[in-house]
Amino acid sequence: MRSINIHEAKTHLSRLIEEAVQGKPFVIAKAGTPLVQVTALTAPEPPSRLGFMAGQFTVPADFDKMGQDEIATLFGG
Repeated sequence: MRSINIHEAKTHLSRLIEEAVQGKPFVIAKAGTPLVQVTALTAPEPPSRLGFMAGQFTVPADFDKMGQDEIATLFGG
């Protein structure tokens, strides 16, 4: 596994992270002493939020007009 000193890691962090994501982990060292290993996370994709409550409630047909008079009164209309 490749070892990178701290200064080089700070200078090229974006490129190094991309390489780690592509399966090329590396070690960050200080004065030749390994400190941390950088590897890609293997987390599952989060589930889609679209439609997650489908069928659990209904929206009234007049939803966009609900409370219209009360709101107008609150704003002096």
